[in-house]
Amino acid sequence: MRLGDRPLGFIINFLLGVAWAFVLIGAITSFFSFYSENIYFAIIYACIGALPGMVAVLVLEYIITSKEKYAELQKQTKLLEELVSLLNK
Repeated sequence: MRLGDRPLGFIINFLLGVAWAFVLIGAITSFFSFYSENIYFAIIYACIGALPGMVAVLVLEYIITSKEKYAELQKQTKLLEELVSLLNK
């Protein structure tokens, strides 16, 4: 679990797993729907079927990255404030 906030981290990681499942399901169902017609169309439609899940994965990864960046900035701010207070003494 990458996020320090337990409930939010659990929810985001759960949704990330669901998004990857949608990628897999979308790609497989699209592929087998068009497999009988042409293999090239089946591959193209499998990529198209995986796109909504990939967008969800991208959004959730962005949320995780921004929360990690915010936590790191808070640590840096605390350290800089301590450094300034030591220099002012």
